[in-house]
Amino acid sequence: MVSELGGSQISTLLETLPGIANVLRSPVADALGSVIRAAARVGEFNVADAEELVRYATRRGLLGMEEGDRILAEVHAAEQKRLDKAADRERSQRAKAKAKAKSVKRIKPAKAVKKVVKARRKK
Repeated sequence: MVSELGGSQISTLLETLPGIANVLRSPVADALGSVIRAAARVGEFNVADAEELVRYATRRGLLGMEEGDRILAEVHAAEQKRLDKAADRERSQRAKAKAKAKSVKRIKPAKAVKKVVKARRKK
């Protein structure tokens, strides 16, 4: 017979076995932590985390299906815009580096000038 673990039993298990919390942790909790870090600009934003949270919210009835789709569409559009800006920035940096390399003209080395030293005659 399978019995469910109660809250206190789970807490005891988590304290007893270090590292098991990572195994038992839900994807929603991970996504929530990642999105919070991204909002605080401490971590990187990941679209998959936003998708996980929207799926969770629609399953629980916190968001309607249409609203969830609209939010995800906005997230994907913002992510694409960010990727496009990054690509444009990289292209412009390459162009600047290429232009800078071309603008520097190579100067020919000066010809060696021979100094003619007149020998003075000692009289």
